[in-house]
Amino acid sequence: MALSILRMVLPVLLTFGLGYLCKRKRIIGKEGLKGLKAIVGNVTLPAVLFNAFFTAEYSGKIALTFATVFLSCGLGLLAGFALRRFLKPYGKFLPFLTTNFEGGMMGYALFGLLYAGQTKTFAMVDIGQTMFAFTVFLATLKTVSGEKATARALLTNMAKNPVFVAIVLGVLLGALGMGQRLAATAAGPVVDDVIRFIAAPTSALILIIVGYELSFRRALLSPVMKTVGLRLAVMAALLGLGTLVLFSVIPFEKPLFVALMLAYSLPAPYIIPLYADVSGHAEYISTALSVQTMVSIALFIAIAAYSLA
Repeated sequence: MALSILRMVLPVLLTFGLGYLCKRKRIIGKEGLKGLKAIVGNVTLPAVLFNAFFTAEYSGKIALTFATVFLSCGLGLLAGFALRRFLKPYGKFLPFLTTNFEGGMMGYALFGLLYAGQTKTFAMVDIGQTMFAFTVFLATLKTVSGEKATARALLTNMAKNPVFVAIVLGVLLGALGMGQRLAATAAGPVVDDVIRFIAAPTSALILIIVGYELSFRRALLSPVMKTVGLRLAVMAALLGLGTLVLFSVIPFEKPLFVALMLAYSLPAPYIIPLYADVSGHAEYISTALSVQTMVSIALFIAIAAYSLA
């Protein structure tokens, strides 16, 4: 088992370290990093997500998983607001660090190492938090940062985001049975091979990006460690509650349980500084996300061991 765990974990650690090395040695500059992000966000990750939902077999299980994750994200947000007083003067953005998870930039890459070719299982978990992120999460984030969140602005963000569009198209076409019908034709394997080929670099590129963006500031480690501790406590409670509800209705499935464990161990969404004015809190948020990322990598080792048990 130790060798199997090493085979899963070593590629993550090495690629993660490679990204950090690219920054330290200036192999990739800021513009190069933006280019890598553009390729992942606009090409390879949408291909992964579209294929996952396009080929999925739709059932009540997907709807129940969606509802469970969506509602748990709401509870995580509320918990963050309730806990803000413990993190003064950095509590303003705490609610957004105790909910949702970075599925796009980390989840799919890591789950693919645990269950190769079963991306649709993690996608089933991710769709609930993705929908929450583009609606409640963003609306609340903009309000807290002093901006006005309108339905039109939120819809515009959705329509312009290739990841969200890929998910919606994949779900619509998959639910109509187009994916299953295409798979039964001679063109099916060809289309599948093309999409998989485009999606193949996603995991490595994501881990390089995440490693590159690691940022630590010692002066902030005390409030950051409190933040990480609070997130872990909230996520553990939500994972326990969510799995209790989910598997009391549907039969227990280990890959789905692993997907849930991985999801709730991931860092908060990296999009916080992209959609809000975080003046005065930018370094705290960046350091918090970096430490959460390191903790996630450590937890991945334990999850990998469980997946093989």
